[in-house]
Amino acid sequence: MKKFNEKTFQGMISILQNYWGKQGCSIVQPIDIEVGAATSHPMTCLYAVGEKPIKLAYIQLSRRPSDGRYGNNPNRLQQYYQFQVILKPPPYNIQTLYLKSLEKLKLNLRKNDLRFIDDNWENPTLGAYGIGWEIWLNGMEITQFTYFQKMGGIICDPITGEITYGLERLAMHIQGKKNIFDLIWNKDKNSCITYGDLFYRNEIEQSIYNFQYTNINFLIYCFKNYETEIDYLLKLEKPLIFPAYEKLLKASHCFNLLEARRFLSHTERQRYVLKLRNMTKLIVTKYFNHIK
Repeated sequence: MKKFNEKTFQGMISILQNYWGKQGCSIVQPIDIEVGAATSHPMTCLYAVGEKPIKLAYIQLSRRPSDGRYGNNPNRLQQYYQFQVILKPPPYNIQTLYLKSLEKLKLNLRKNDLRFIDDNWENPTLGAYGIGWEIWLNGMEITQFTYFQKMGGIICDPITGEITYGLERLAMHIQGKKNIFDLIWNKDKNSCITYGDLFYRNEIEQSIYNFQYTNINFLIYCFKNYETEIDYLLKLEKPLIFPAYEKLLKASHCFNLLEARRFLSHTERQRYVLKLRNMTKLIVTKYFNHIK
């Protein structure tokens, strides 16, 4: 069996995929649409409701335009990677499984300060909340651990367990790096590719775009049209739930870009959040009624 190098970003991902695959998880692929977090993947947001058991794991590129810092912050990005594990119903030993995954990455849990800090989770735009913890390693958050109670306004029964690894921060500890851009993505005898080699220029340009050059009128226009399209798709004789959900993700990204431009007043922001939450509830309710 091939051994993966936990000292590279690429190897760390492979170890997590291999480990959770052995726990019975289907290793699926990231959604090819901008999302603010791995939770927004339809296989989390939609599959968290209903009775059907699921065991999934996937990597997800996540975007939060407001978090960009033009590549000047050593541990804050507008684009980053998460590794998501979804277990419904959650096994009794889910925390033990998580800790063993860290050991697979050669983390010595006795020699490091690992803390579970109460942090009940809520996502207003998804109409979702859960009970859980932030997991801190030597003073830095590396994982969010949540038991979903509600998604899209629907009670989760059974409850779904979610483990979301922050891959860059986890890799910084494993590799002993102080700056994300110094992380080793992959290496062999002849070359070494860093995170910065792959993403530094992109981080600068996306930050410039997010904060200075997004077309506000275009974003408002797009949001309204996605809203109209969602209404149309859900009112079909046979509603198209997954296409409607994808349009919701696009509308959500437009909202996030408007926030990054600081265009929205507090009242306007709340109005957009309410629209997104209502659209999410409609979609998740349609899905839930379809699978009952």
